[in-house]
Amino acid sequence: MTDIELAKENLSGHTLALCKDGNIITSDKRGVAPMVDFLREGHDLSGYSAADKVIGKSAAMLFIKAGVKNIFAGVISECAEKLLLAYDVEVSYGEKTERIMNRDKTGLCPMESTVFDIDDIDVGVAAIERKLDEMRKRS
Repeated sequence: MTDIELAKENLSGHTLALCKDGNIITSDKRGVAPMVDFLREGHDLSGYSAADKVIGKSAAMLFIKAGVKNIFAGVISECAEKLLLAYDVEVSYGEKTERIMNRDKTGLCPMESTVFDIDDIDVGVAAIERKLDEMRKRS
Protein backbone atom coordinates (compact mmCIF):
# COMPACT_ATOMS: atom_id res chain seq x y z
CA MET A 1 0.00 0.00 0.00
CA THR A 2 1.35 3.46 -0.91
CA ASP A 3 1.76 6.27 1.62
CA ILE A 4 -1.15 8.24 0.14
CA GLU A 5 -3.40 5.15 0.24
CA LEU A 6 -2.45 4.57 3.87
CA ALA A 7 -3.09 8.24 4.72
CA LYS A 8 -6.52 8.09 3.04
CA GLU A 9 -7.36 4.85 4.87
CA ASN A 10 -6.42 6.43 8.22
CA LEU A 11 -8.37 9.67 7.63
CA SER A 12 -11.61 8.01 8.72
CA GLY A 13 -12.54 9.38 12.14
CA HIS A 14 -9.87 12.09 11.99
CA THR A 15 -9.45 15.49 10.35
CA LEU A 16 -5.91 14.84 9.07
CA ALA A 17 -3.73 11.80 8.40
CA LEU A 18 -0.07 11.91 7.37
CA CYS A 19 1.99 8.91 6.31
CA LYS A 20 5.58 8.18 5.30
CA ASP A 21 7.19 4.74 5.11
CA GLY A 22 4.48 3.24 7.31
CA ASN A 23 4.72 5.96 9.98
CA ILE A 24 1.21 7.35 10.51
CA ILE A 25 0.33 10.62 12.23
CA THR A 26 -3.30 11.63 12.74
CA SER A 27 -5.03 14.67 14.21
CA ASP A 28 -8.54 15.50 15.30
CA LYS A 29 -7.98 19.26 15.49
CA ARG A 30 -10.08 21.43 13.21
CA GLY A 31 -9.03 23.59 10.31
CA VAL A 32 -5.37 24.45 9.83
CA ALA A 33 -4.54 24.00 13.54
CA PRO A 34 -2.88 20.58 13.20
CA MET A 35 -0.46 21.68 10.49
CA VAL A 36 0.37 24.97 12.26
CA ASP A 37 1.08 23.03 15.45
CA PHE A 38 3.17 20.39 13.65
CA LEU A 39 5.29 23.12 12.04
CA ARG A 40 5.72 24.99 15.32
CA GLU A 41 6.69 21.79 17.13
CA GLY A 42 9.39 21.13 14.55
CA HIS A 43 7.97 17.91 13.10
CA ASP A 44 9.86 16.85 9.96
CA LEU A 45 7.04 16.12 7.51
CA SER A 46 9.19 16.34 4.40
CA GLY A 47 8.22 13.63 1.94
CA TYR A 48 5.03 12.70 3.79
CA SER A 49 1.70 12.06 2.09
CA ALA A 50 -1.37 13.71 3.60
CA ALA A 51 -5.10 13.12 3.57
CA ASP A 52 -7.24 16.01 4.81
CA LYS A 53 -10.99 16.60 4.81
CA VAL A 54 -10.80 20.17 3.42
CA ILE A 55 -7.86 21.92 1.75
CA GLY A 56 -7.96 25.57 0.83
CA LYS A 57 -5.12 27.93 -0.05
CA SER A 58 -4.09 28.38 3.60
CA ALA A 59 -3.78 24.62 4.22
CA ALA A 60 -1.96 24.23 0.89
CA MET A 61 0.62 26.80 2.01
CA LEU A 62 1.19 24.89 5.25
CA PHE A 63 1.60 21.57 3.43
CA ILE A 64 4.08 23.16 1.01
CA LYS A 65 6.05 24.71 3.89
CA ALA A 66 6.15 21.29 5.61
CA GLY A 67 7.45 19.56 2.46
CA VAL A 68 4.46 17.24 2.00
CA LYS A 69 4.76 15.57 -1.43
CA ASN A 70 1.34 14.02 -2.07
CA ILE A 71 -2.11 15.15 -0.92
CA PHE A 72 -5.64 13.82 -0.96
CA ALA A 73 -8.46 16.23 -0.07
CA GLY A 74 -12.07 15.34 0.50
CA VAL A 75 -12.76 18.87 -0.76
CA ILE A 76 -10.17 21.17 -2.34
CA SER A 77 -10.42 24.73 -3.59
CA GLU A 78 -9.32 25.62 -7.11
CA CYS A 79 -6.59 27.98 -5.87
CA ALA A 80 -5.26 25.33 -3.44
CA GLU A 81 -4.96 22.77 -6.23
CA LYS A 82 -3.22 25.28 -8.49
CA LEU A 83 -0.77 26.29 -5.74
CA LEU A 84 0.08 22.70 -4.79
CA LEU A 85 0.67 21.70 -8.41
CA ALA A 86 2.93 24.75 -8.89
CA TYR A 87 5.11 23.34 -6.09
CA ASP A 88 5.11 19.83 -7.62
CA VAL A 89 2.85 18.33 -4.96
CA GLU A 90 0.74 15.46 -6.28
CA VAL A 91 -2.96 16.18 -5.75
CA SER A 92 -6.09 14.02 -5.71
CA TYR A 93 -9.49 14.89 -4.28
CA GLY A 94 -13.11 13.90 -3.93
CA GLU A 95 -14.60 17.27 -4.83
CA LYS A 96 -13.27 20.59 -6.12
CA THR A 97 -14.88 23.91 -5.22
CA GLU A 98 -14.23 27.51 -6.17
CA ARG A 99 -13.63 28.64 -2.58
CA ILE A 100 -13.62 27.31 0.96
CA MET A 101 -16.44 28.88 2.94
CA ASN A 102 -16.67 29.50 6.70
CA ARG A 103 -18.43 26.94 8.91
CA ASP A 104 -21.72 28.91 8.75
CA LYS A 105 -21.52 29.14 4.92
CA THR A 106 -22.05 32.92 5.22
CA GLY A 107 -18.71 33.98 3.75
CA LEU A 108 -15.15 33.00 2.98
CA CYS A 109 -13.26 30.89 5.51
CA PRO A 110 -11.29 33.26 7.79
CA MET A 111 -8.01 31.50 6.96
CA GLU A 112 -8.73 31.80 3.24
CA SER A 113 -9.40 35.52 3.70
CA THR A 114 -6.09 35.82 5.54
CA VAL A 115 -4.04 34.54 2.58
CA PHE A 116 -6.34 35.60 -0.27
CA ASP A 117 -3.85 38.14 -1.71
CA ILE A 118 -0.65 36.44 -0.52
CA ASP A 119 1.44 34.33 -2.90
CA ASP A 120 4.68 33.97 -0.91
CA ILE A 121 4.58 30.77 1.17
CA ASP A 122 6.60 32.11 4.12
CA VAL A 123 4.56 35.32 4.29
CA GLY A 124 1.36 33.28 4.05
CA VAL A 125 2.38 30.84 6.80
CA ALA A 126 3.29 33.74 9.12
CA ALA A 127 -0.10 35.37 8.45
CA ILE A 128 -1.89 32.05 9.11
CA GLU A 129 -0.05 31.62 12.42
CA ARG A 130 -0.98 35.16 13.53
CA LYS A 131 -4.63 34.64 12.58
CA LEU A 132 -4.82 31.28 14.37
CA ASP A 133 -3.26 32.79 17.51
CA GLU A 134 -5.81 35.61 17.38
CA MET A 135 -8.69 33.15 16.99
CA ARG A 136 -7.42 30.95 19.83
CA LYS A 137 -7.26 33.95 22.17
CA ARG A 138 -10.92 34.73 21.46
CA SER A 139 -12.14 31.22 22.23
